[in-house]
Amino acid sequence: MGTARTICPYCGVGCGIIVQDLGGTVRITPDPDHPINKGTLCVKGWKGMEFVTSPNRLTRPLLRTKSGFAPISWEEAIRIAAEELTRIRREYGADSVAFISSAKATNEENYLMQKLARAFGTNNVDHCARSCHSTTIEGLIRTLGAGAMTASIDDIDEADAAFIIGSNTTEQHPIIGARIIRNRARGLKLVVADPRGIKLATMADVWLRHRPGTDIALLNSLAHVVIEEGLFDKSMLDKVRGFEEYARVVEKYNPEKVADITGVAPEMVRRAAEIIAGGKLMMFYAMGITQHEHGTENVMAVADLALILGAVGRRGTGVAPLRGHSNVQGSSDMAALPDFLPGYVRVWDQGRAKFEEAWGFKISDKPGLYLTEMFKAGVSGKVKAFYIMGENPAITEACAADVPKALEETEFVIVQDLFMTETAKHATLILPAASFMEKEGTITNTERRIQLIRKAREPPGEAKPDWEIIVMLANALGLRGFDYGSPRDVMSEISRLVPQYAGVTYEALENYGLQWPVPSRGHPGTRRLYEGGFPRGMADLVPVEWTAPSEWVDNDYPFILTTGRSYYHWHSGVLTRESNILSREYPEPLIEINSDDAARLGIRSGELIRIEARQGAITAKAIVTDKVPRGVVFSTFHFVEAIVNNLVGVEHVDKYAKMPEYKVVPVKISKA
Repeated sequence: MGTARTICPYCGVGCGIIVQDLGGTVRITPDPDHPINKGTLCVKGWKGMEFVTSPNRLTRPLLRTKSGFAPISWEEAIRIAAEELTRIRREYGADSVAFISSAKATNEENYLMQKLARAFGTNNVDHCARSCHSTTIEGLIRTLGAGAMTASIDDIDEADAAFIIGSNTTEQHPIIGARIIRNRARGLKLVVADPRGIKLATMADVWLRHRPGTDIALLNSLAHVVIEEGLFDKSMLDKVRGFEEYARVVEKYNPEKVADITGVAPEMVRRAAEIIAGGKLMMFYAMGITQHEHGTENVMAVADLALILGAVGRRGTGVAPLRGHSNVQGSSDMAALPDFLPGYVRVWDQGRAKFEEAWGFKISDKPGLYLTEMFKAGVSGKVKAFYIMGENPAITEACAADVPKALEETEFVIVQDLFMTETAKHATLILPAASFMEKEGTITNTERRIQLIRKAREPPGEAKPDWEIIVMLANALGLRGFDYGSPRDVMSEISRLVPQYAGVTYEALENYGLQWPVPSRGHPGTRRLYEGGFPRGMADLVPVEWTAPSEWVDNDYPFILTTGRSYYHWHSGVLTRESNILSREYPEPLIEINSDDAARLGIRSGELIRIEARQGAITAKAIVTDKVPRGVVFSTFHFVEAIVNNLVGVEHVDKYAKMPEYKVVPVKISKA
């Protein structure tokens, strides 16, 4: 195919890369003209693309037989899939099937997957945003009006201060982290709130090292100081509802009183409040805020603080949720969600009628199963079939041990992926998918920038793009409205139905994309939201109270486990562990433990230790470090050798978004 300008498939920053197909290998260089990365890349962008040409790629459809998986033709695979799904719907109803979409897939593919589920007759469709930024959607919609970053990444260059909470930015969104560090040189003030000693914490003017699970108490104490000392933006009072009630709630969060909850010295809180109220402020957060059973309330507390500081709707300011996967924003925009239709129309809203008319079928007004509910439903027998595209829930989901059980209990499982993942091993039918280099489409990054994915090479063997597979299956099922000949055809339909994408065409995206909303053809896109006001007329301050997580430390489980990512790996490691360089740098699962705790338990770096929660246990090598505070251990979720998400339960989830508690898991520790 030659050379193509496209987008890195890893995090939500959306860096531009130039791909050159060399036959058996590919060459990656950063796009020097791209407005986000400007000719730079992180280690995953440079060295994490070996998966594309890996000999381990799936190349033919596979059917489970008594003797293992056997290759079959595409015609047979699609026929079997259609017959089995039709049978299961006839015997048990459409709601007995669960569809799982992917933030690694394009906007067009996510749109098709959710449309397929609804045409089939169910709202049982979800994806990994449930476990990362579903709380961002709920929290920002309820306060500001839209579940997305309010600013552009470039706004950091005009900010006076940055407040980073729950985001290890230099490791998980390295290009943005580098921008923050460069702006420190020009005088950008920096406040970091994080229990771990991340790189930016060591560079901050103020590091608020709060206890895991106390984010709301900390945010409310900052708001207390801002209001008490009259540091809030008075001009915002005419733009927000609920200021008096909000002020009454945060009045209780005096830093001196809250210190017992957060562990942060009052003078540190007061100094931080002065900095963030001292000019134009950018507020960055990620899964350290969202991945909690009170995640939506955490997000609302962030938005509340931003509103009273005037950090919304003007240059050099913004609320910036940093998205994980390359297309978490877009897959959510496209409504690969059980309770929304594309463009964030609730399934129970009257706006549903527009989609029913366009698609030619009725849509249930009841939300489908959330991802956190699907596998329990599989174990119980409520769900009889799964169609899983580009996700590996056997490693990545809370209570991950339930996933193999559910897949083995159900009658039919389709897994559509690049590799034989831990999830695919439990499938009935495996469909080989094309990688991001082998197809066309669009993805939407963390700043709402809709960008083109361009094809650079042919897929290996008989692998096909996800959009094409979905269309084949929909037509075999006899569903109307799936006569698409290309991703462009799908985007044409999206632009007719989704107001935020109304002006989007592939031609309009040629010059590094557009930021939504793009309300009409020829519109230049929207660099920042709310400059002209809020969609409901005013923003809403939603006061929230801090409550401890439902599961807390006790004598039996005296440590807190908090989970996250490594700089060198991504998600379940399926892609990055194909890289020799990344695997060399971070070859195995590790557990960080504080040096004082390690000394007390007689643990040394490199020794195998066992951490056990109420849900399960893992064993991995210890890393003794003061990067984690006393009483806290940290591990990543990239390794099948130690599936840390087996320790995360789903009994207590966010009441709005059904998010599990990934950051506060009570555990006990012993030598292995």
